[in-house]
Amino acid sequence: MSQAILSLNAGSSSIKFALHDVAALGSGKRLSHGQIEGIGSAPHFVARGADGALLTEYRWPSGAALAHEDLLAPLLTWITSHLGAQSLAAVGHRIVHGGATHDRPVLLTDAVIADLDKLVPLAPLHQPHNLAAVRALRKLRPGLPQVACFDTAFHHGMAPTVTRLALPRRYAAEGVRRYGFHGLSYEYIAGRLREQAPTLARGRVIAAHLGNGASLCGMADGRSVDTTMGLTALDGLVMGTRCGSIDPGALLYLQQQHGMSASALEHLLYHESGLLGVSGISNDMRTLLDSADVHAREAVDLFVFRIAREAGALASSLGGLDGLIFSAGIGEHAPAIRAAVCARLAWLGIRLDDDANAAGATLISTPDSHVQVRIIATDEEAMIARHTLAVALAGHTGVAS
Repeated sequence: MSQAILSLNAGSSSIKFALHDVAALGSGKRLSHGQIEGIGSAPHFVARGADGALLTEYRWPSGAALAHEDLLAPLLTWITSHLGAQSLAAVGHRIVHGGATHDRPVLLTDAVIADLDKLVPLAPLHQPHNLAAVRALRKLRPGLPQVACFDTAFHHGMAPTVTRLALPRRYAAEGVRRYGFHGLSYEYIAGRLREQAPTLARGRVIAAHLGNGASLCGMADGRSVDTTMGLTALDGLVMGTRCGSIDPGALLYLQQQHGMSASALEHLLYHESGLLGVSGISNDMRTLLDSADVHAREAVDLFVFRIAREAGALASSLGGLDGLIFSAGIGEHAPAIRAAVCARLAWLGIRLDDDANAAGATLISTPDSHVQVRIIATDEEAMIARHTLAVALAGHTGVAS
């Protein structure tokens, strides 16, 4: 009987999933994918086939107070029906924070789950929901292997100088340091780059994961050297609703002059800031690029400026730059943003091929560009599935990794 792997990315308001055929993992094709969105308000389940065609859709009553267990049960029922003769062999989870010890994917046992619970203070808006899905599946399918794939793991090789924060050392002992995120995306990009341009992959490359969440990673020979996110996924670039790097004095000002509590600050920085906060219109880059509003233009300009500024810093960390890779929703689909970023980085020797950029080609720099510029579509779900296969199946079911 053929087998399938389920990749899950569970958040506070949505659960994204993808089904992969074990035998076809290297092809990059999915059996199906979809999400349950609107959790906490009006849950909505959508599943699509490999070609993007709608397979099924279901809406729960508005205002339904449903936990992850309530939502995952019908998802598993649909998956079982959809797979037919195939069996679900294992589930891989995107776990945002692995802390200082988890530098690779691991089978989710009682001990591992308890360890990951201790990291909730480091990722309070992500970790609890990641683990809620793990616990829900343990109740629904207790014999199904589950694997944790960490967004922080790819950055574990960064030097102590890069990870250290200039706080009293006693806080470092608690795990207060720079970790970096979007690691599953960067790991996938590094692998694809080795396939597409092996010489460049051995050089100094900045990968730009630009979506509602955004960050940059400086890589040398496919390994993370430096990245823009730090202790949390709030740091670094301007994002959809997150502010990115901010003067700590600004936070003290908001506390002292506006009486903001820690929870009020958290909501402001994660949900009301970034592109949404600056534009006052939307966190969607497509909406902002189509708008004639001056505040929309200012939000876009700030987004581009911060990318270019942080890219310059990463070029310093790398000791030079050979390649720039655009990825994720904005990076893959917004030629205007790619052009604006490259224009600001022309001092590095970047020369953009305007026609190739407009067409969304794989290689979008000119032959005389000192820095090769490429677009690589990321696939975190495929990376999760590969890790899950290696950890949960190899040596247990006879399936080769």
